[in-house]
Amino acid sequence: MQMKFKLTVAAAIAAVWGIASAQDMVVKIGHVAPMSGAQAHYGKDNANGARMAVEDLNKQGVVIGGKKVKFELVEEDDAADPKQGTAVAQKLCDSKVAGVVGHLNSGTTIPAAKVYNDCGIPHVTGAATNPGLTKPGYKTTYRIIANDNALGPGLAFYAADKLKLKKVAIIDDRSAYGQGVAEAFKKSAKSKGMQVVDEQFTTDKATDFMAILTSIKGKKPDAIFFGGMDAQGGAMLRQIEQLGMADVKFFGGDGICTSEIIKIAAGAKTLGNVVCAEGGASLAKMPGGTAWKKRYDEKYPGQFQVYSPYTYDATFVLVDAMKRAKSADPKVYTPELIKTNYKGVTTTIQFEPNGELKNAAITLYVYKDGKKVALD
Repeated sequence: MQMKFKLTVAAAIAAVWGIASAQDMVVKIGHVAPMSGAQAHYGKDNANGARMAVEDLNKQGVVIGGKKVKFELVEEDDAADPKQGTAVAQKLCDSKVAGVVGHLNSGTTIPAAKVYNDCGIPHVTGAATNPGLTKPGYKTTYRIIANDNALGPGLAFYAADKLKLKKVAIIDDRSAYGQGVAEAFKKSAKSKGMQVVDEQFTTDKATDFMAILTSIKGKKPDAIFFGGMDAQGGAMLRQIEQLGMADVKFFGGDGICTSEIIKIAAGAKTLGNVVCAEGGASLAKMPGGTAWKKRYDEKYPGQFQVYSPYTYDATFVLVDAMKRAKSADPKVYTPELIKTNYKGVTTTIQFEPNGELKNAAITLYVYKDGKKVALD
C-alpha cells in the first residue's frame, strides 16, 4: 500500500506540471482572444500565430532542464468581454498552464493581468495597447508591441506635420483600448496646434453612427479620429460617405488597421481616406516577416489580420525564458522574462523594467486600390 501511495503522489505531482514520463514533459501554454462575436477574426488570427509557434517548437525538439518537451496550446475565448476575460484567466490558472499568450483587447487584458499575477503565471500580449496595462508593476505582465502612447502621437504628428490638418473630431467606443488611444491622439493633436472641434462616444456593439456623424459634419472637421475596432470603423466609413463627407480623413489605431475593414467598408470610397497605425514594423521590414507570412498564408489562407506575428513571438518568448531557467515552472522561469533578448519574427525583443517592449516602433498605413499599404 505504501508503494502504491508513493506512485499515486508522484503521478499527481507529474500531472500538475504535465510530466508525461521520466523522459518527456508536456508543457501547456494558454492563449486567450475573442474567438466568437464581432472580433472573432482578430482572435482566430491571434490563435493561428500561437498555434504555428507551438507546432514549430514541437518540430525543434525543445529540451528544458534535460527533458524533451511537448508543448500544447490551450485556447480560450474571452469574447472581448472583461468578465469573461477574468473567468478564462482563472480557468487557465486552475488548469496550471505554464504561461499565457494574450489577451487581445486592453479591456480584457488589464483585469486578467491581476488574475495571472495573483496565481503567479506570466502572460505576454502582442495586441493590447492601453498604457495602463503595465502601471500596476506586475512581474508577470509583458507586452511586445508599441502601446497607445506611441500610436496616438504618431498619428497626430502625421496629421499635423505631413497633412497640415487643422481641425479634428474624435469618437471613441468607451472601451479601455478606444479611450486610451483616443486620449493619446487628442493630447498630441492639441500639442501640435490642432483644434478638437467635437468629441463623441459610441460602443463596441453599435452599428448606426448617423446621429453622431451628422453632429460632427456640422463642425466641418478636416479629419475624424476613431478609437475603436474595425467592425465600427468600417460601418462609419460607409455612413461618412452617405453624408457627403468624402474629403474628411479618417484616423485610427491598430484596431481599425486590418484587412477585414476593407470588406466591412463594402466599397466605400472613404476607405481611401484612412490613415491607421500599428505597433511594430511592417511585415516587409520585420526581420522574418516576409518568410513567416508566406508560411502563415499557406496554413491559414485569407485569415491574416494584424497581430499573429506577435502572438507567434510571444509564445517563443515564454519558451525562451523556460529554456534559460531550465524549468517550465512559472515560479522558476518568470524572473528570466525580464532578461529576454530574443530575435523574433517581429523584432529583437527586450523589455523595459515595467515589462514594456524596448525601442518599440510603429508603422502608419493607408488603403490604396482596396489594399492596405505601409507608408514609408
